[in-house]
This record gives sequence, C-alpha cells and structure tokens, in this order.
Amino acid sequence: MPIIYNKEQNLQERVEAALADDFKHNAIETAQNTFHAKRSLLVEALPMWEEYRDACKAIRDHVTENLDYYVREFATNAEAAGYQMHYAPTDVDALHAVLDIVEATGSLSCVKSKSMMTEEIGVNDLLEDIGVKCIETDCAEAIIQTAGDKPSHIVVPALHFDRKAIAELFRQKRGYTGTEVPEEITHFLRQVLREEFLSADIGMRGCNFAVAETGSLTIVSNEGNGRMVDSIPEVQIAVVGIDRIVPDLATLDVMMSLLPRSAVGAKITSYFTIDKGPRREGETDGPREAHIILVDNGRHNLLGTPFQEMARCMRCGACLNTCPVYRHITGHGYGSIYPGPMGIVLTTALEGYENAAQLPYACTLCGACDDVCPSKIPLHSLVHEHRKNIVAGGYNSPVERGIYKGAAQMMGHMPLYRIGTSKVAAYGMKALSMGGDSLTTQANWIPVVNGWTSSRDIDNMKTTQFRDWFAKNRNGLSESVHQEGYTTATRGDKTGRGDA
Repeated sequence: MPIIYNKEQNLQERVEAALADDFKHNAIETAQNTFHAKRSLLVEALPMWEEYRDACKAIRDHVTENLDYYVREFATNAEAAGYQMHYAPTDVDALHAVLDIVEATGSLSCVKSKSMMTEEIGVNDLLEDIGVKCIETDCAEAIIQTAGDKPSHIVVPALHFDRKAIAELFRQKRGYTGTEVPEEITHFLRQVLREEFLSADIGMRGCNFAVAETGSLTIVSNEGNGRMVDSIPEVQIAVVGIDRIVPDLATLDVMMSLLPRSAVGAKITSYFTIDKGPRREGETDGPREAHIILVDNGRHNLLGTPFQEMARCMRCGACLNTCPVYRHITGHGYGSIYPGPMGIVLTTALEGYENAAQLPYACTLCGACDDVCPSKIPLHSLVHEHRKNIVAGGYNSPVERGIYKGAAQMMGHMPLYRIGTSKVAAYGMKALSMGGDSLTTQANWIPVVNGWTSSRDIDNMKTTQFRDWFAKNRNGLSESVHQEGYTTATRGDKTGRGDA
C-alpha cells in the first residue's frame, strides 16, 4: 500500500482546500510557534547541542553504511530475547505477516499505540477488512480514527481539531455527554479505552529505536497507553522499520538527548520504555508471545543514492515545526502520511516520480529545516535534487517544458530577448492588468505564471529598458561625471582622497 493517501486530488487542489481552512493553518501556526520556542530554549541551555547533532549524524550514517550487519545483529539478539522475527521486504509482506499472526492466534481485537510505520503500510485497513476490531489508543489518534480522518502532523496528528470539535465528535460518535474541558474529554476517553485494553487479544506498536546490541525495542510517548499496549494483551506485535536501528545503549542515549527536545521541546517525555521480549517465568505482566515485523518497504533502494541521508531521520517533526510552507498548507496539503520537508523527500523517494512528482514543489528551499534537523539531513538540498531529477526525467508537465524551452531560446538570443521583454511581455502585461501596474489574479489562466499570481502580484515590465535609457543619456552622464570630479580611484569621494 502506498505512502500517499490522497491521490484523488492533485497538489494544487489539496493546497487550495488547506488554504481555505483558516482554523487548520492557524492551529498549526500556533503549534509551530509553541514547539519552536520551547525547542530553542532547550537548545540554548545545552552547550553541546551541535556536538550531539554531529554525533547523531555519524552514528546514523555508520548504521546505514553497515545496515545488513546491524539488521542481523538486532535480529539475532531479539530472537535470543524471545521475540519471533518476521522479515518484510515490502509493505505487502508486512501485512501478510500481521495476517499470519492474527490467524495463528485466533485474535479478534487489537489495541494500537501511535506508529507511523503501521500508517505507512496500512495495518488498520487490513484489520478492518478481515473483521478484527482495531482501536487506536493514543488520544490524538483516537480522535483521528473516530473522525475517519488522516493525521496532519507526525508527532501531534490531531492539530487540526480544537476542543469544541473534539467534544462534538465524541458526542456524535461515542456517546460523550460532557463539556469541552480537555481534562473531562480525556477522562471520558480513558474510561472507554480501559475496557479495550483489558479485552484486546493483540497489542500493536511501532518503535522509535531498536537496539542491535541487546535486541530490545524502545518507545517514547507522553501518554500511558504505550505501556499498556505493550504489557496487557497476550500477543504483542511490533512493526519496526530497518532504519530504526542503533548500535547500542550508549548511542541510544545520544538519540534520546535529541529526540524529545526536537519533537516537542522537552528534555524527556513522560514515558520512555525499553522492551525485551515476552514475559518470563515468574513475571506478572507482558505478553505471552511477542513478534517483531522488520520492514524494509523501499529503504534499501535509497542506499547509494543522494537520498540515503533520509535513513538518519528520527521522525521528530522539527522540520515541520519550522517550515513556512507546512504552516500554510498544513499536513493534509501534502497528501501523504509524511508531510513537511522530510515528507517531501521521503515520500517522493519511496513512491517514485510517477506518483509524487508534484511534491518537491511544495517547498521554498529556504533551508530552515536544515537548521533544526537533529540528524543534520540537508533536506532542502534533497528537495532540490528531486526537482532536478524530475526535470531531467521529463516528469514535469509538457506545458511547463514548452514554456521554459521557449524562455531559454529567447534569453539566449539578444534581439529576441529585447523584443520579448520590452515589447511583447511589457505590452502584454499592461493589457492583462487592464492598465494597472501589476498582474494579479487576471493571469491565473496562464500555465506556470498562475503559480505566482494566484497569491502574489507581479510588477509589469517596462516598455523602456535601462540599456535604452542609458544609451540615450550616455553623453549627458559622462559630462556630469567629469564636472563633478568622480574617478575610479576616488570611488565617489569628491575630495579625491579615496578610501585607501
């Protein structure tokens, strides 16, 4: 199943819908400001922040360059800890592994903690199709599931709902009778989910980092649901991307110094759990059997390409929290479960240009994402690399190719350039603007140009170019310069002293 979840609309249609939703992008603006400010304070308080970033980059690159070794080491140690390992080269293989476990255990219900990997491969749709009750237990994910919606952020997926909308949603879909006070809503949800935890056959979770040396899994959260998913159901399934592996507990410490600060502006989250296999004899909690589905789903294909650097991404969302484009078009504007700068690079690399050639253009290339990425991924350079590949491969539209080919011919030929700018374009823009000084929405029918005029103005070109004015006034300018005593040596200093 693909990463892109909305192929019914193209990028422009999704963006227009997002821009029309004032609440949605205002909510994201507020969240961005909050997270970014909190992160900045913590970064300033940690003098070795850049050293941590350098260490993270080195560790993650080392694992990527030796990925097969670390996958084997992790799998070997995880099996020794009691996990049952399943290898999934593709999303379909991963879903088959889930299906096999469900059938073998006779499971009829599943509780899940937040997991981007299960979103990526479409686990919820599979379980629904085979009649297994699947419940999202993270508060935000429960809101999204109840609404039949999609996440708008990889860390705080229900940003586009306010307390009033949540209360009304729960009244209509879950029988909620309380007020819009967040604590009351949370208490209600806790009561509802408690029964689901106690009756579920399977607990399913993702993984922030998998430790190769110990064969253990970590999960980071701010709600207690993650630990309940891990410890109450008799069967546990962890769906883990092969790019989640770190060598040992020492390197895990580096990652955990960066992840919560970058994600939500906190030194550490409320819950940090390390799991190591099913419950052992004499233990009272934990699953009877524990499975790990190790998923590739295109990640190996990135090795040896410029996009290999995306293997360093720890899914913190810091790039989303600083991106000016994400602020306005929201997560839903991208049409992918991975929005923002990291989503542009990763989705396009995994989906291919046939399916995602529009995404790299949802970026200003401002580079703000590079500054905050804890793994030092050059995100804006990778977006630019995608754009170059799209043009080189002919994935951009024929209309766009024709326009730019014609523009290149004109700009490479001086007489054509002068006619095209001072005559054709200048008079044409004047006519389109109906005598005004700039083009606005009147030009929205023109391909390529409408990408600018739909939201910004373009000043009209002048019918007289500077070179024409200069040629006409050359003699008068030379005489004026001579009379004023300007020379190259004085650089404008009329005293003749210069600045030497």
